[in-house]
Amino acid sequence: MAVEIIKENSNISRQSNSSFNIDFNSNDFISQYLVMHSDPYSLFLNAIKSPETREKYDRRLLIFIDFLKIPGSTMKERCIFLTDESKKNNQWIINCVVAYIMYQRNRLEKKEITGATLFNYLKAIKLFCEMTDISIPWKKITRGIPRGRRYAEDRAPTVDEIRKICEYPDRRIKAIVYMMCSGGFRLGAWDYLKWGNIQPFSKDEKIVSAKVVIYAGEEEEHFTFITPEAYFHLKEWMDYRIATGETIAKDSWVMRDLWDTSTSIGRGLITKPKKLKSTGIKRLIERALWTQGIRKKLEDGKKRHEFQADHGYRKFFKTHCEIAGMKPINIEKLMGHSTGISDSYYRATEGEILSDYLIAIDSLTINEENRLKHKIEELNEKNDVNQHIITSKLIEREKEIKKLEEKSKENDDAVSNLSDQVVILMEEIKKMKSKNAG
Repeated sequence: MAVEIIKENSNISRQSNSSFNIDFNSNDFISQYLVMHSDPYSLFLNAIKSPETREKYDRRLLIFIDFLKIPGSTMKERCIFLTDESKKNNQWIINCVVAYIMYQRNRLEKKEITGATLFNYLKAIKLFCEMTDISIPWKKITRGIPRGRRYAEDRAPTVDEIRKICEYPDRRIKAIVYMMCSGGFRLGAWDYLKWGNIQPFSKDEKIVSAKVVIYAGEEEEHFTFITPEAYFHLKEWMDYRIATGETIAKDSWVMRDLWDTSTSIGRGLITKPKKLKSTGIKRLIERALWTQGIRKKLEDGKKRHEFQADHGYRKFFKTHCEIAGMKPINIEKLMGHSTGISDSYYRATEGEILSDYLIAIDSLTINEENRLKHKIEELNEKNDVNQHIITSKLIEREKEIKKLEEKSKENDDAVSNLSDQVVILMEEIKKMKSKNAG
C-alpha cells in the first residue's frame, strides 16, 4: 500500500453532497431510501446534520481514501469499494487505519498538525465505519496518541478590529457581525435563521434588545438576545430589501444573495431571493478580513491566525458578557451550551435572562457612537430616577414640615389655653385672699 502526502484541498472529483437527500413527497421514496442504504457514502453524509460539519467530515474522509489510493471516479464508487473490501477482510481495514494513524502521527511529531487535529481526522473515519458496520478496535489502536488541548490558543477579536471589519463595503456585513458578536451563536445558525425568528423587545417605547430563536424547530433550538445596535442594522437591511421590491414575510431568510438593481433579468433578482448559507457568510467574513487588512499571511511555522473568522465572535460574546457581570450559567444558556445537571433544574425565565443580558449591552455594542448614545440614555434614565427620588424626598420633607407646623400650632394653642387658665386661677386665688383678709 503506497503512502503519499495528501492535502485537504485535493481536487479529486466526488459526488454532490445533495445525493443523500430523499424526497418524501415522492411516491417512490421507499425505493430512494433503499438505494441510499445501499450507498455507504450517502449513509455517512446522512448521519451529519450540520452542513458545515458535513463538509469538514467529507473532506477528511476524502483524505483517508486518497491515502489508501482507493479506485473510483466518484466518492460514491470509492466508498462502496472501501466498504466491500473492509467487510471481506476486516484485518485489512484495521491495518489501513493503523497505517494512516502512523502517517498522521509522524506529521504530529514534525509539528505539522496538533494532537486535536489528528483526532479530528479520525472522527470522520470512525463515523463512516459506524454507519457501514465496519468493526474497528478504536480504543486499542488509538492508545498512546497525544490528545492535545481541547481548546485553541486563539483570541477573540478586539472592538477596534471588529469596527474595521464592518467598514467592508457590503451592506450585509454589519448586521452579520453585530448579530454574531452580541448574540454569540454559531455560524451554522444562519442556515436556519428566518425573519420570523427575531422579535424586538421595547421598554418605554424604545427597543432595548431583540430575541433570536436559534435552530428553530430543531432539537438544538434555543434562544439568545442581540443588542439594539445589531437589531437596527438588521432592520435597515430588511427595510432596504422591501424598498427595492422584495416581499418580506416571517419565513424570509435573514441573509440572502445580492442582486443587480440595474436590470430585471438575469441572476440575482430582488424578487427571487436565494438564501446566503453559512458557508457563504463565512466567505464574506473572510473577504472582509483580508480586504480590510486584518488578516495577513501567516509567518513561517505558524498554523493558525490570531482569531478565527467566525468562531472568534462567540469568544468575544462570552468574554464581554463575563466582564460585564452576567451570570455564567445564563451566558452558557444563550450560547446553546449544556450546563450539565443544571439543564434539568435551572429554570430561569426569559425575562430574568433578558434582565441579566441588559447588563452586558454596553460591552457588546461595537460602534462608539452607539456606545456613547447608550451611555447617555442610561445617564438620562438614572437622572430621571434621581430626579424622581429627589422630588419624592422634597414632597415628603414638605409634608413633614407641614406636620411640624401643625403640631407647633397645636402646641401654641395649648400653651395659650394653659396661660389663660393660669390667669383665671391667679385671679381666683387673689379673690380668695381678699375674702379671707376681710
